[in-house]
Amino acid sequence: MHILNILLSIIEFFVAVSLIVIVTIQESKNDGLQGQIGTTASSSFKGKAGREEKLNLMTRNISITFLVLCVLLSYLAHA
Repeated sequence: MHILNILLSIIEFFVAVSLIVIVTIQESKNDGLQGQIGTTASSSFKGKAGREEKLNLMTRNISITFLVLCVLLSYLAHA
């Protein structure tokens, strides 16, 4: 159980670093109030996702992975 905790901690560290890197790579969206209303243009061309859409998808997947790892480590710490 102790080895699993160490292994998950190492994986969580690398997931956290990759999440930080991906979030800093993304461009900031300074749309002001217009961006809050929901009138954003899609950057896909002929059904292919653009760079920003791919980064958004990667950010979402890595953040979900980070959340699951945090919950698992919390459960293992109290078990």
